Amino acid sequence: MQSKKLEALALKRNSVVILRETGKDKVISDLMYLFSADTDDTANFITHYCDVVSSLYETGSADISKHILKAVLECDNFYIRKSAKGEAVPKEMTECLINELRFFQELSELTPADITEDLDYDGFLPEWTNSPVDIAGSYFERLDLAHRHGYGQYARYSMFTMNDGKITPVKFPDRQRLPELFGYERERREVLDNTLALIEGRPAQNVLLYGDAGTGKSSTVKAVLNELADRGLRLIEITKEQLKDIPAIIDEIAGNPLKFIIFIDDLSFDAGEDCFGTLKAALEGSVSARADNTVIYATSNRRHLVRERFSDREGDDIHRNDTMQETLSLAARFGLRVNFSRPDKKSYIAIASEIAALKGLEMPREELALRAEQFAAQGSGRSPRTARQLIDTLLAEKHDSD
Repeated sequence: MQSKKLEALALKRNSVVILRETGKDKVISDLMYLFSADTDDTANFITHYCDVVSSLYETGSADISKHILKAVLECDNFYIRKSAKGEAVPKEMTECLINELRFFQELSELTPADITEDLDYDGFLPEWTNSPVDIAGSYFERLDLAHRHGYGQYARYSMFTMNDGKITPVKFPDRQRLPELFGYERERREVLDNTLALIEGRPAQNVLLYGDAGTGKSSTVKAVLNELADRGLRLIEITKEQLKDIPAIIDEIAGNPLKFIIFIDDLSFDAGEDCFGTLKAALEGSVSARADNTVIYATSNRRHLVRERFSDREGDDIHRNDTMQETLSLAARFGLRVNFSRPDKKSYIAIASEIAALKGLEMPREELALRAEQFAAQGSGRSPRTARQLIDTLLAEKHDSD
């Protein structure tokens, strides 16, 4: 026999339209299977019940109320997309949404005792907890703050890549923060100020961060993202080979209330390549590549982005000079160009000292300076990356000697 209470909840779930994507949530999906289970088949019912608890515990929490609230708030649907764009929403949709939110409120208040009251079993069963949540109030508040929190995958994650032509979340992103970076304060401030302009709806520039390897260009971009993610910033990283996807990316995110950085790391071209055409169009704001909520940030070890060889200047192409000039001027199409040059000795040692302090390494400054210079000479020269590697090496030595 099927519980009348659970059967009624199952029917209500079947009528969900706007928030239907919540059915992909494992906990909610397992609840639906449980609702249709026969309480007379005790073993089968217990299996479905434990599936729900297992799925909930897998999230790291035992609170089913908060889990259901989170699933509802992060649901990508046509209602929140229209609302976020500032478009008028038909009253029928709003009435439908309110009814669905009432159902999820009821679902969030469901206790283990409610589920098992008709079950003929007195053995142990794992349980979940409930907490007071306001599903409807929280949802309409989220609508008002969609420009900060987003919806769908953009509410759950802040960093993305392109995979088979689709924007895919990075589940374990780089957690680099600005206070963990040393030196280059002026350069990072330029990038940060430009990004703040984007978030605040002021004119923002596309940015090229260029200079020597290991100076923190990529780390700066990712640290700025982590600093501003809770204010509505997201990052989509693409490779040079995915430049052709820029128009499709911009089309997908153009109506999103969040702000986006399209990020290309370690960008450079051979003079004969023509794949920079899409990037050029995006930087110039062509009809097929323009969005007010998006900027393009790129890093490169080359100021002009192009590996130019003497052989590239040869040949019988009468337009070769024009072609070369167009290629070499690509960097100039970035509105803001920030140079991260290799630090001098004083700056390099200062960076090493600050990293040592951050990581709790105690060493006389003179000794640290000597080791830093030796380490740079033996490796790839002075840079923040070299300084960080030095401190990790010294910490390992200290650990081995203790």
